[in-house]
Amino acid sequence: MTGSTRSSGGLDDRRKRLLFRCWHRGTREMDLILGRFADAEIADLSDSDMAELERLIEVPDPDLYAALTGDKPLDPEYASALFDRIKARRAVDHGA
Repeated sequence: MTGSTRSSGGLDDRRKRLLFRCWHRGTREMDLILGRFADAEIADLSDSDMAELERLIEVPDPDLYAALTGDKPLDPEYASALFDRIKARRAVDHGA
């Protein structure tokens, strides 16, 4: 079980692949952060947002998690509005 609350039905192959990859990061914490973000937003991401997400999920889990929790700055090449949206959603999910 992935934890996903969203079906991949109706998504194009690229979105299905991204949804899967967001829920299968390697660490449970990152599965929950990126997976929940993907569940909520994958259907509405623009092509440029999807390209940015594809780049962002290549960042190793420890580095990305540290950036999302504020323990370490994210490399400037990955800093983007999409990263800020993921971080903001994490704060909302974390507070729930």
